[in-house]
Amino acid sequence: MSEVAMQSPARIRTQPWIVWLGRAISIAPLLIVVWSAHAKLTHDPWYVREWGRIGWQEPALPYIAMLQLIAIGLFVIPQTSVLGAVLLTGYMGGAIASYVRIGELTPPLVPLTTALLAWGGIYLRDERLWSLLPVRILRRKR
Repeated sequence: MSEVAMQSPARIRTQPWIVWLGRAISIAPLLIVVWSAHAKLTHDPWYVREWGRIGWQEPALPYIAMLQLIAIGLFVIPQTSVLGAVLLTGYMGGAIASYVRIGELTPPLVPLTTALLAWGGIYLRDERLWSLLPVRILRRKR
């Protein structure tokens, strides 16, 4: 048997402005989700009407808000950010499905944009994702 030598990929050096841009972009989904959870926990009248209009019951509001806060908490911790983004994406997918089910196509743009911003921000600030989806202009070899 012959041994197959594995070459390690060239070390990638992140440009600081890319990481800071990723952090700045990550603020948008953070604010959107925290605002949404706050509206659910305080039973904001507009939010309660909208919640009922898309077919959900009011007693579910605090449980969904807690799920949002857990997901966003995981998203802001660097070691668990990918898990947080996955959970946020799942939640946003449910929000999109709720609106599509009642035949409204404009409101799903908010959860879609929120999920895209979450992944865009985490992509820019976490090099581990670069091997999955390489974008050559964002990195340079040492």
